[in-house]
Amino acid sequence: MLPANPQNFDDLHARFAWNLPARFNIGTACSDIVAQRHPDRPAIIEFAEGQRSATSFGDLARRSTRLAAALAAHGIGRGDRIAIMVPQSADAAIVHLATYKLGAIAVPLATQFGPDAIAYRLRTSGARAFVAFGKGIARARARETGALDKLDLVAEAGAPSNKAGALETLIATGGPDFAPVDTVPDDPAMMLFTSGTTGQPKGTLHGHRVLLGHLPGIELAQNFMPQAGDVFWTPSDWAWAGGLLNALLPALCHGVPVVAALAPKFEPVWALEVMKRCAVTNVFLPPTALRMILGGGGTATEELSLRVIGTAGEALGRQTHQRAMDMFGVPVNEFYGQTECNAMLANCAALGINRPGAMGKPVPGHEVAILRPDGSHADPGESGEVAVKAPDPVQFLGYWNDEAATRAKYRDGWLLTGDSGRMDADGYFHFVGRMDDVITSSGYRIGPSEIEDCLAAHPDVEMAAVIGKPDPVRTEIVAAFVKLRDGVTGDEARKRAIAAFVKTRLSAHEYPREINFVESIPLTESGKVIRRHFRSG
Repeated sequence: MLPANPQNFDDLHARFAWNLPARFNIGTACSDIVAQRHPDRPAIIEFAEGQRSATSFGDLARRSTRLAAALAAHGIGRGDRIAIMVPQSADAAIVHLATYKLGAIAVPLATQFGPDAIAYRLRTSGARAFVAFGKGIARARARETGALDKLDLVAEAGAPSNKAGALETLIATGGPDFAPVDTVPDDPAMMLFTSGTTGQPKGTLHGHRVLLGHLPGIELAQNFMPQAGDVFWTPSDWAWAGGLLNALLPALCHGVPVVAALAPKFEPVWALEVMKRCAVTNVFLPPTALRMILGGGGTATEELSLRVIGTAGEALGRQTHQRAMDMFGVPVNEFYGQTECNAMLANCAALGINRPGAMGKPVPGHEVAILRPDGSHADPGESGEVAVKAPDPVQFLGYWNDEAATRAKYRDGWLLTGDSGRMDADGYFHFVGRMDDVITSSGYRIGPSEIEDCLAAHPDVEMAAVIGKPDPVRTEIVAAFVKLRDGVTGDEARKRAIAAFVKTRLSAHEYPREINFVESIPLTESGKVIRRHFRSG
């Protein structure tokens, strides 16, 4: 946790030091310890069909302990993998916390996954148990993938207690006196699969310390959470680092109630309704979700209780940042990380650290640099690879069963993110793009994210993807794939108007010289544009 009452950002850095405990368990930290102080405080506020229901920290602690006992009775224990495919709910939180208390490894799966994606992750992780909602179990059994054949236990969340295999029945069989497994910060706790923007998803193994490593960055991005009355929500699936480690677990660890409301498809009006009806003060909104809210739907933001918006997962962009500030009237703090090493750069408006278009400054406890290909430090304004000094509590333990890929992630004591960025003269870090997404045109290195952000600000554009297309004169040209808003017709005149819009707002070397209108923009399950789809097309 960050030092209290810092005078400024420099003072915060000077006073901060890691003090990891010898023993630490995410499950007890996020339930039992909080329940000792606030047993009746709401931990999970479920919002569905306009109705709210709450599970207290006391109930969360008791039910997760019983589930851990029940899983142990089935022979599942330390180091075993438990795949979790449950929508935002008290059940989802209970399964996660029980897994950690058991010393097992949580393998979160996104609720939108189909049969092949489920089978791949169950097989790759070597999961022994699968806890999922009904549709997830049905998908796992579809197309004869054999995904469930080698599992020792399958439990259905949300099923009535009289149904065979119901999670509720399993919890009821567990005793109340189970003692959480004694874990140290480096013991494995979760396996998060990468988004797959550059290839087959990899299992990223994190220790229990990953939560402690996240706290400083999330506290900054949320303007010093916890504050009295804070209520947290994110539309991100808790299967991703964004939902799990940018929202759910840090909030619970700080005793902050978390809203559980996950729609099958993100809708801007619905998101505003959730924030309004549940009096949400703190929100984590990925840039794609934020752009969708800005682009259509409700506007009655004066009825919201928001005090801050945190955003990460892809570049936000200056224009989206300003539009969000104008709409919501609260600080928008962009921060940065990836599945392997998250929340190490952040903005914090409460300390005057808030530069639109920037990922932020290094969070206390993390050393971040821009490196040249030869490993030397880049000068301010010079592009290079974003790197994080090791060791660092927020860094992963390694890729599951892939030592070669783990070794390749590090060089000379630095974790290499694979992202291109630059640091300005004031110490803010700016995202340029994935190393393989950066466009080289007429001697300029151009990141696609800023162009995509500018395109999305055009009134006719819903979403866009930008890539570099080979060109004999310029090396590459900027090519844009644009999804227009409903009712807007795509023609040559509109292409010229959109190109001119970008040219006047950015620069002559950044505007798209080629524009293609498309029916859809493919996204990963965590909402990132899959640019390789257009490169391979």
